[in-house]
Amino acid sequence: QVQLVESGGGLVQPGGSLRLSCAASGRIFRVNAMGWYRQAPGKTRELVALITSDGTTNYADSVKGRFTISRDNAKNTVYLQMSSLKPEDTAVYYCNAELVNSDYFKRPYWGQGTQVTVSS
Repeated sequence: QVQLVESGGGLVQPGGSLRLSCAASGRIFRVNAMGWYRQAPGKTRELVALITSDGTTNYADSVKGRFTISRDNAKNTVYLQMSSLKPEDTAVYYCNAELVNSDYFKRPYWGQGTQVTVSS
């Protein structure tokens, strides 16, 4: 069994910061790209940030300069540091990772989602 477990969401005021974490566990052979997506009410899920296994990053234009994605390969964990948060950042944030399991089968996995609410 492979799973992604997220933590770190919550309520924050505009201009505040939050840090999300997502740890992959189970019968993992290799973790490839990891990323964060978000889905606001009534909207489609969108990519927020992505990081490859060698550390190359990619961000949505709406979060560039405010969010930072990083990973700890030893812990199979990806982080999203969010700063200067805006009300429009309110959404459920989902972790995503492409994993190769111990049977050498590659597929994407999703976390359960964590709510981030930016409001005064």
